[in-house]
Amino acid sequence: MGLWIFGVGEAVLVRTELGNTPWTVLAEGLALVTPLSIGVVTLLVGLVVLFGWLPLGERPGLGTVLNVIVISLSLDVTLLLIPPLGALPLRIVGILVGVALVGVGSGLYLSARLGPGPRDGLMTGIHRRFGWPIALIRLGIEGTVLALGWLLGGTVGVGTVVFAVAIGPAVATALRLLDHPTETAPRRLS
Repeated sequence: MGLWIFGVGEAVLVRTELGNTPWTVLAEGLALVTPLSIGVVTLLVGLVVLFGWLPLGERPGLGTVLNVIVISLSLDVTLLLIPPLGALPLRIVGILVGVALVGVGSGLYLSARLGPGPRDGLMTGIHRRFGWPIALIRLGIEGTVLALGWLLGGTVGVGTVVFAVAIGPAVATALRLLDHPTETAPRRLS
């Protein structure tokens, strides 16, 4: 359920046309230059990222595989059901709703503890392999996919900035509401 909600939140952000999450900027950019939908591109990118785990020694869990499939499917289904959000006030509300849905979806998904998402496993695998700081690794990954997606025509805007600033607190709040205090405590990776 959390993965589906996550995908719905991503689709709402796309429908605002005011900026997507970095990975969806990439998926949208690739969808614009191929005959594939954003959801199918998201699925393919997720699989490519999983192949990036191989030299890092990371192991996917059931949640990892479901992450790739369910979010991609949810994104495409929701984009078919929700038209672009016309008026600017509605689009601004859409940004907030999209971020909140991704936060709640993340909280539900993370609390299930069924394996990291492909991007999270890539980040932690790079950290374990090279010892680089998690924050810098994630910034590098997110910045790279954002720039590539933008160069391909993906939508970057105020929604992207709001997502970047608000997603951490949204996920932390969702985890706190789900009563998983150990999930909100910082974890030390060795």
